[in-house]
Amino acid sequence: MWQRLGSLVIKYRLILLISLVAVTGLMGYFASKVTLSYDFGKAIPTDNPKYKDYVSFRQKFGDDGNVLVLAVKTDKFFDLNYFKAYIAMQEQIRKVHNVNNIISVPAAINLVKDSVTQKLNAVKIFSDQILTQADLDSAKNIFLRLPFYAGRLYNPDSSCYLMGVGINKDSLNSPLRTKIVNDILACVTSFEKAANTETYRSGLPLIRTISSYRIEKEMRFFLFGSVILSALILLLFFRSFSTTILSLMVVLMGVVWSVGILYLCGFKITILTGIIPPLVVVIGIPNCIYFINKYHTAYLVHGNKKQALIEMVSKMGIVTLFCNITAAIGFGVFALTKSAVLQEFGVVAGISIMLIFVVSFILLPAALSYLPVPGKSQTKYLHNKLVTSFLLKVEKWVLNHKPVVYITTSVLLIAAIAGIFRLKTVGFIVDDLPKKDKLYTDLKFFERNFKGVMPLEIVVDTKKKNGLSGTRGLTVFTKADSLAQYIAAMPNMNRPLSIAEGLKFAKQSFFDGDSAYYQMPTLYEIAFMSDYLKANKGDSGSKNNFSKMLASFMDSSRQSARISVSMADIGTKRLPFVLDSIQEKVDQLFDTAKYFFTEPNRQSSYKLDTTISDIDSAISVDTVFSKYDTVPQYKVQLTGTSITFLEGSKFIINGLKESIMWAFLLISLCMLYLFKSVRILVCSLIPNLIPLVITAGVMGWAGVPLKPSTVLVFSVALGIAIDITIRFLVNYKQELPTHNNNVKITVTSTIRHTGLSIVYTSLVLIAGFVIFCFSSFGGTIALGWLTSITLLVATLTNLVLLPVLLLLVGKKS
Repeated sequence: MWQRLGSLVIKYRLILLISLVAVTGLMGYFASKVTLSYDFGKAIPTDNPKYKDYVSFRQKFGDDGNVLVLAVKTDKFFDLNYFKAYIAMQEQIRKVHNVNNIISVPAAINLVKDSVTQKLNAVKIFSDQILTQADLDSAKNIFLRLPFYAGRLYNPDSSCYLMGVGINKDSLNSPLRTKIVNDILACVTSFEKAANTETYRSGLPLIRTISSYRIEKEMRFFLFGSVILSALILLLFFRSFSTTILSLMVVLMGVVWSVGILYLCGFKITILTGIIPPLVVVIGIPNCIYFINKYHTAYLVHGNKKQALIEMVSKMGIVTLFCNITAAIGFGVFALTKSAVLQEFGVVAGISIMLIFVVSFILLPAALSYLPVPGKSQTKYLHNKLVTSFLLKVEKWVLNHKPVVYITTSVLLIAAIAGIFRLKTVGFIVDDLPKKDKLYTDLKFFERNFKGVMPLEIVVDTKKKNGLSGTRGLTVFTKADSLAQYIAAMPNMNRPLSIAEGLKFAKQSFFDGDSAYYQMPTLYEIAFMSDYLKANKGDSGSKNNFSKMLASFMDSSRQSARISVSMADIGTKRLPFVLDSIQEKVDQLFDTAKYFFTEPNRQSSYKLDTTISDIDSAISVDTVFSKYDTVPQYKVQLTGTSITFLEGSKFIINGLKESIMWAFLLISLCMLYLFKSVRILVCSLIPNLIPLVITAGVMGWAGVPLKPSTVLVFSVALGIAIDITIRFLVNYKQELPTHNNNVKITVTSTIRHTGLSIVYTSLVLIAGFVIFCFSSFGGTIALGWLTSITLLVATLTNLVLLPVLLLLVGKKS
């Protein structure tokens, strides 16, 4: 069949080449329409309960990851000139399109008690026109007496001051995000120059924007680098510009097709799909090496160009097909997971790898038929002294030193297994950033001074409309405050923010700003404060940052309240214990609610019915007494980016573990179908499982944890490394009858004939993955060096251990 296919390709070569170019042009058109993803990929499926909770939260309260935070650390913050420069930066940022609001020291407000009107008026602490240092010092003293802002806008122990910039969430999920963030950073840079100071920047909008920009930049770099590197290796290998250019045409067509497939599947460029084009280059080049190598060796045997091309297709077609199938399985199994991120990567990578086979199968024989016959310089590599010497040593080890091979393999496996027991499973939200990267160091700055910026949200659902009214509302807020105090006492957790904090702020203001009264009001106190907390109808049209902030902490139906926590990126190992501790406290606090108000000289109990109205202007409480009815039951959910990240990490790691099993099973079936021998199947799997075990051991000894980016390596490496085994065993089976089924002679012949192309192909693969080590993302770096180690070990096990196993099996048969 394969001989006939080879003849057909050569017969209809012109039509096939024109069709190939036409389809490539169409794919190029589709590829030009691919856009960059501006969303963090969904690591968990949409039907996952944690994801549903997060979606429900966002529908009620908006996005929890739309605040870019800036900070300065200085003792001169309240110096007049410095403060004016800071205000100027704030006003410049406020003018940036799609900036919704700013929370900062200059924008801070105070609630001032007006005994005449019986209102608490929201008044800016720092005037827009501060003219003297005395005025600034006076405002500073007022600001520092307000516990509401301590730990949120400033750290009293380290002279650090924070600014939160709220960005329109729809713009953050569009190409506008880059311009918005760059415009904000331009304002920050101007301030740094004017004030001769350093600023620290963080927050999910910044992390996502910079990550997306680097993905786009690195995609181009890796594609260009992999093409250049492959071209150099091919030129060194074949010593022919025409052969090198032809091979590059194969992989470049494959790249265009892969990006076109990305668009046709409705996907965008992410950190994973962005590495598919260079992967296509790395995987496509071995196809070219094996095909052209076979063409050259066949031509040298009988000197007939057409016959050599047909033999190239007939001998290497089935081999290359199964090599690409196993490689596609290694990537494609990710499509079997329920993670959208992995599904996209698996689908596009799997299809692209199979398409690169189609391109190479058509283009190489068709184009080579038009080119002149290979000259002596082009086939000189077949007698490379260095590689030949290495293969002769391999042959010597296989034939004369089998015990050494077994002992060495056993020792390495024992060391690797010991390393596996040292493996740890842990991941961080910004795990892939270099430790010296400013994005990473600035995040650590916020963790040291403000206990982090990663969002954790707690939603208290009263299960009843207006469930936050009356005693029920005050009960919820009191419990929320108790929970907040518990959380604030935990390391790496900032003071939570909720409506309870607003009520405490209001109580302090009601008692003339005395900070000793910054605490939850009692039922008696709320009765006296109620008139002061009513919305000021005359000011209903004006909004301040304080009221805007509080407006986002209760849904429109007054059924659910939100408690927001900023926390450190503590990793997936510690986070579950923290969440369990919080959940235990939640269960303890929100079991029942029994608060009564009993009027003097009356025996009956009453409920204080409070309604928070017009919260956009201030906290307003209308007080009504009624008979105590029933106590509502509460549903409390922990959600937010931190929760979805933890759930996503678990989901991805479990999905990747499953994908390894699927890859192993499917590849085993392919090998069994190809060789139709259980003994050969066992011989083929052992040399490919050992590299995976050794890589896992290396990770354990090197302290590299199991996380989504590192677990990815195993199924990818298995799919690629098995190619070496297939090529060796197919050649072995093809030559066995020609040597009268003499296993020893056949093994020796296979090492000499196939070893050369295996060595060169392995060099291409290893070099192709090493280039990923120049990434700025830890996950991509891990993919590079861990896969390279796996492929290096796989090359040695397939050249040394596999022949030894074949000799062992051959003796028994």
